[in-house]
Amino acid sequence: MARNPIQFQPGLSLPAFLEQYGTEAQCQAALFQHRWPKGFVCPDCRGGSTSAIAAIIRPR
Repeated sequence: MARNPIQFQPGLSLPAFLEQYGTEAQCQAALFQHRWPKGFVCPDCRGGSTSAIAAIIRPR
């Protein structure tokens, strides 16, 4: 299995990790930057705008 470069950073101490990724917003920003380094582009319409969805509730 491939290693996740965000999860495995050699030499990154816990205090340094928490400084970079300690909050939900910091973690989301890092994941977004890793996934779309040139910015988000929709694969269907090629649009660049985004919106956040807090939660998806599916009926059972």
